[in-house]
Amino acid sequence: MKQLLFLLVATFSTTALATTETYTIEGSHTLPRFSYSHFGYSTQLSRFDKTSGKIVLDRQAKTGSVEVTIDTTSVNTGNSLFNEHIQGEDFLDTAKYPTANFTSNKLKFEGENLIAVDGILTLKGISKPVSLTVTSFQCMPHPMLKKDACGANATTVVKRTDFNMGKYAPNVGDDVTITIPVEAAKE
Repeated sequence: MKQLLFLLVATFSTTALATTETYTIEGSHTLPRFSYSHFGYSTQLSRFDKTSGKIVLDRQAKTGSVEVTIDTTSVNTGNSLFNEHIQGEDFLDTAKYPTANFTSNKLKFEGENLIAVDGILTLKGISKPVSLTVTSFQCMPHPMLKKDACGANATTVVKRTDFNMGKYAPNVGDDVTITIPVEAAKE
């Protein structure tokens, strides 16, 4: 009887472990963007060109974790002079804080669909809870990589002033929309 019980536990444990998959974020297709109101005239849109991280998923259990690291020195506003301005002490302060991080172990599913990821955003040395709304989520074999891959689009709104970047607020919008299109290949 003990052997049968041990065999059942071992079988279920192996099955549970086998459903956990790790994906490495693919940097050339994961380019986080941010947008904000510029004096009410327009909505400015910029991005970061270097991102890395891991996503761990157990789609059967509907659990997982996310670790994203954004190289803030890779900010791309479309203008090199403005890139330097955004990297300055009043905003990203990339000399002291060359990365921003998002970590989570709380994924929310609705049926088979991932709909939100709750975690901690650390920006300019300040950590705050944020919830990313997932607007699309897809896992399938990647036609070019010839292995499984997952992708998603996620968005949230944060306040610049919460991260010690409030210069010119409220004239330059305090609300910043962060959008993260992410693609990751299975390890």
